[in-house]
Amino acid sequence: MPVRAVCFDLLSALLDSWSVWDRVAWRPGFPELGRAWRRQYLALTSTAGAYRPYLELVAEAAGAIGLPPSAPGRLEQAWDTLRPWPDVRAALSSLSVPRAVITNCSRELGRRAAACVGVPFDVVVTAEEAGAYKPDPAPYRLACERLGCAPGEVAFVAGSRFDAVGAVAHGFRVTWVNRLADPVPDGLDGAEIIPSLSGWSA
Repeated sequence: MPVRAVCFDLLSALLDSWSVWDRVAWRPGFPELGRAWRRQYLALTSTAGAYRPYLELVAEAAGAIGLPPSAPGRLEQAWDTLRPWPDVRAALSSLSVPRAVITNCSRELGRRAAACVGVPFDVVVTAEEAGAYKPDPAPYRLACERLGCAPGEVAFVAGSRFDAVGAVAHGFRVTWVNRLADPVPDGLDGAEIIPSLSGWSA
C-alpha cells in the first residue's frame, strides 16, 4: 500500500522544544531541571487520556520536580521562540504527499508551534481539538479523518517513545526519531528507529 500522507509529532520530532524548556527553567535559577520538567510532562500526557488544559499539565509537571509556579507562564511567553531541528526543513521539503502534525497541546499553542517550523502543513491536529492526549487513539483518528487516509496509508514520524508506541498501536507506519537516545520500549515491533531526519524518506 503506497504512503498517501506523512504525519509528524510536532514538539519533539520537528521542533527542539527541549532547548526552550531548558531556557525557561534556567531563568528562575533551575538550569538542571529543564529536561526533567519536559520528561515529567511527557509522562503525564502519556496517561492523561481525556484532554485537560495544556498549561495545567505543564504546571503539574513543574510542581512535581520543584520548579516555581511562574514556570508555565514563562513557557507560554517563550513559545514563539521554538525552532526546528536543523534537519527538519529539508526533510519536509522533500515530501510530495500531504504533511500533517499531531501535537499534545492546546489549539492556540499548536497553531503557533506549527508556524515556528517554517514549512506549511495540510493538517494540524491538537489534543484539545481531539479531546484527548496521545497516545489515546482520538488524535491519531482525527488526523486520519482530516487527511482522508487509512492508518496504513500514513507514515507517522514520532518524537517520543510514548508517541511511537501509540502510533504503532493505531496502525501507522512508524518511524521514531530518537534524538535523545532514549531506551527502546516494548511495543515498537515493525517501527524504524533513527537518530535524526538526515537522509530520511517516507
